[in-house]
Amino acid sequence: MLDLDLAFFRWLGGAAAHVGSAPEQLILDELARLARQPEAAADLVPRVPAVIPQLLRSLRDDGIPAAELARQVAQDVTLVAEVIREVNSPYYGATAKVGTIEGALMLLGQNGLRMLLARVAFRPVISAQGGRLARQAAPQVWSQSEKCAAAASMAAPALGADPFEAYLAGLMQNVGLIVAFRLADQVAGAAALPQSDAFAHALMDSARTLSARIAALWELPQPVSGAILQAGMAGAAPLAQALREGDRLSKLRLLLDAGIEGASGLAAALPATQARIFDQLAARDD
Repeated sequence: MLDLDLAFFRWLGGAAAHVGSAPEQLILDELARLARQPEAAADLVPRVPAVIPQLLRSLRDDGIPAAELARQVAQDVTLVAEVIREVNSPYYGATAKVGTIEGALMLLGQNGLRMLLARVAFRPVISAQGGRLARQAAPQVWSQSEKCAAAASMAAPALGADPFEAYLAGLMQNVGLIVAFRLADQVAGAAALPQSDAFAHALMDSARTLSARIAALWELPQPVSGAILQAGMAGAAPLAQALREGDRLSKLRLLLDAGIEGASGLAAALPATQARIFDQLAARDD
């Protein structure tokens, strides 16, 4: 049976020619060091806009007035511009041009706006240019992050989890993976990223730990960092279960669309509830 994590890791590596292979243990040791010092790891990725933690706290309050929400968003002009650009894209189906945050709130509702704000804020964190390996992997990592966030938020209600926290966890969980690729660029130079099963699993486990610690450093809600840490554990909390389901469905969607052998068999065997989410991921305009 296809191991989704291994297949995804190897798919990210692509088929580019390399010289030699980077030292596995050196990369893993450096990742472990960064997990102990997440403030140093956070320097390897652009930080989410400073206004985001405040916004996230406000967006969790259903009683906050729209004017106050708009005032907080307006503190970051780049964020405002990106939100307006996104909300006018065909994906959101606006019938008339939206020019203000208040207009975006009217079109999307509070839940829709907060998911859009999170998506816009996290895109440069994952997608910003890095070294050779990070630059090659970033588009696929961002695509999986978006699909994971969407799938986790759709899975959350049936599991008793908060859909917005599930969405945030889906966007955040790959930040450590991008740090790992940028770290590998520094260590590897022109060499290939190691491909052994043991290295791939160790790197992805360390990257997940790193994501959780950076989430705490960035003052994201505590359940989000907890879910990232617990997502692979038996008996995990509902939010972690939603994240794990979103992670698996999004990876499977990308691997199936890329024609990876074994993905079609896994997709055909999905339970009906997961198959519905899986099918919706195909229709998303990333």
